[in-house]
Amino acid sequence: MSASKPKLLEKDRARVQKVLGEQGLTYIKGGRVVVSGVTEVSKSIEEHIKAHDLSGLQAEFDRIYANVESDPAAEMPSDKSLSPLWKFVRGHLKLEPDKLQDEDVRKVLVGLGSIVDGIGAFRTHKGSAHGHEKTYKVSPRHARLTAHSAFTLAAFVLETWIERRSGTK
Repeated sequence: MSASKPKLLEKDRARVQKVLGEQGLTYIKGGRVVVSGVTEVSKSIEEHIKAHDLSGLQAEFDRIYANVESDPAAEMPSDKSLSPLWKFVRGHLKLEPDKLQDEDVRKVLVGLGSIVDGIGAFRTHKGSAHGHEKTYKVSPRHARLTAHSAFTLAAFVLETWIERRSGTK
């Protein structure tokens, strides 16, 4: 392959990504085109991923978006291991609700803890309600709810981490 071919392929790839993006779509490795779901949160996360070389995180987000429609149950965590991780992150970033003076921020942080608990418990408990077996199939809307909640939390954690590292707050 000549030296100019990779440059042509790169330009073509960028052009295709731009056209797909204009239509609210994105290309996922393996030849899949999916709804991109680009929001301010995902744009913010994408900017942080690029700025701080967090390509592993981008690969995980790409996997999530690829599975939301085709295998929504795959986006539910297999266990409740998120709560200890959230507790560690919350402590490291000084986000413990009981140590904050601002009541509004405290309420939001308590809510984020509930989201973490809900995401972690969803797969485990999705088949029952108060001891009654009422199974339901996880649909793409459930996967999107979980994914978007996780993306919002991830954006907040990344932004807080970046601010703490830079010493701005």
